[in-house]
Amino acid sequence: MAGLFGAASSSAAANSTNGDISKDVALNNPPEDSISDLQFSPQSDHLAVASWDKKVRIYEINAQGGSEGKALFEHEGPVLSCCWSKDGTKVTGAGADKAARMLDLGSGNMTAQQVAIHDAPIRCCRMVEVPGQATPVLVTGSWDKTIKYWDLRQSNSVATVTCQERVYSIDSKDKLLVVGTADRYINVISLDKPTDFYKTMQSPLKWQTRVVSCFTDATGFAVGSIEGRCAIQYVEEKDNSSNFSFKCHRQPPPNTRDISNVYSVNAISFHPQHGTFSTAGSDGTFHFWDKDAKHRLKGYPEVGGTISATGFNRSGSIFAYAVSYDWSKGYAVNTPQGVNKVMLHAVSVDECKPRPKTGPKR
Repeated sequence: MAGLFGAASSSAAANSTNGDISKDVALNNPPEDSISDLQFSPQSDHLAVASWDKKVRIYEINAQGGSEGKALFEHEGPVLSCCWSKDGTKVTGAGADKAARMLDLGSGNMTAQQVAIHDAPIRCCRMVEVPGQATPVLVTGSWDKTIKYWDLRQSNSVATVTCQERVYSIDSKDKLLVVGTADRYINVISLDKPTDFYKTMQSPLKWQTRVVSCFTDATGFAVGSIEGRCAIQYVEEKDNSSNFSFKCHRQPPPNTRDISNVYSVNAISFHPQHGTFSTAGSDGTFHFWDKDAKHRLKGYPEVGGTISATGFNRSGSIFAYAVSYDWSKGYAVNTPQGVNKVMLHAVSVDECKPRPKTGPKR
């Protein structure tokens, strides 16, 4: 998608660690309330957006950055998560109405069907492929302290796994499923044995987990917390020496020293081609990082509001970010004048490329 959204960045800008958002394009007809999640289709440049206005919207993005709403479906409460099937034909939303609902875009029926139910709000959902299962499986994680697996041909869950606490975030890549809960528990599941915890650990971060996100190669995951810190964690103990955490999304107040305002890391997204990743937070900034070089590739200026969700499209040429109140300062700060928009950032050739590996010095 060369030339996406106009001319590519100049080489001078590409070599700088300061990113440019001046050419970012706003999604047309965005949600009317806070945006909780966004996910690109794995097969096309269609974007699903979940919102507190009880709707999941599906947009088509063209090569010029233009966008058009193609479908939407409603829940009975705020929608907290959304996901796509691997073939790009189905979109699922999950939310505060304790239900997950799926829209089959290929059927021609624009009414979503309820496909999952919990005893408390469903915080997150993902479509996974479980070995031995003939069809893809929906995984839902809830504040009722369980994750459930759903065969979409059946009305009841095929398996339930009880967690230590309320589920806050889940992510999956290949056979890896990672579940982050309250009280900083992180459960690692191999989908070869989907009802067993392959490994359980406490987050290496000292404060509440906000997000977990799997590496592109499924060898580990990143954790973001409310303390302005991100952790890189490998699954296997042989790779423990590569685990580390770092500070991000912290800003010193003007004219002060030794003090930082600390912001939540709300979203972590991995680039599908390069394996580098983004973090975005309550400070209204996003950054691209190279975990292997332990290096920040690009940092971007404030976007005019907190960033609540992010995602790359399937080729990594578009980075979408939602500028929307994340409730980090309570209900009193959520005003009707608050910004709710999704911005599309054209990723230039060098923005997310890992740093060249250098050999040992002689």
